[in-house]
Amino acid sequence: MSHATFYIIDDADPEARLKLAGQQAAWWYQQGQSVFLLAETREQAEWLDEYLWQQDPDNFVPHNLIGEGPRQGSPVEIGWPGLRHSGRRAILINLSQDAPNFAVTFAQVVDFVPCEEKLKQQARERYKAYRLAGIQLQTTPAPESP
Repeated sequence: MSHATFYIIDDADPEARLKLAGQQAAWWYQQGQSVFLLAETREQAEWLDEYLWQQDPDNFVPHNLIGEGPRQGSPVEIGWPGLRHSGRRAILINLSQDAPNFAVTFAQVVDFVPCEEKLKQQARERYKAYRLAGIQLQTTPAPESP
């Protein structure tokens, strides 16, 4: 059964959610998990790609945008709606507005509840969609940034 964790973000900075997604991708990679990071747009995916490249070399996360890198993708693959990720992955980090219909194929889904009201409402709709898909849900405050 799939599980989903919604992180409540108190920071109003639009990049706070993106940075947390990048940090989550790094954490899951360090746990030996393969990750698909689903951005809302290609531009957001490219921002995340650059963000992961800028991390300290000791915390390097092998990653690529869909269509780049090795055939099976690297441990962290970044995509956007309309593209298929390459192969089976354990973790989905969702930044898109909707709950992807393929979320149930992942063991763990990471999603976010931003503090802006419109984005918070979208998170509520994703929560409902995950619940209807039979995914076990939990909500927790976002971890502190390193």
